[in-house]
Amino acid sequence: MKNNIKVQRAIHNLTQADLAEKIGVSRQTINAMEKNKYVPSTVLSLKIARLFKKPLEDIFFLEDED
Repeated sequence: MKNNIKVQRAIHNLTQADLAEKIGVSRQTINAMEKNKYVPSTVLSLKIARLFKKPLEDIFFLEDED
């Protein structure tokens, strides 16, 4: 699964630490998600989508091999 969290953070002028604080995770978790090394839970994904006011599918998307 891929995501565009980094792009959304830039649009909303948030650092990794800012985003992490807003959704209740560590900055390292945000970093791992942005590098596609960690797939967030459904709840965490929904929190991110809500924060950015975007549909889930605009932030997270499956690749063909997923």
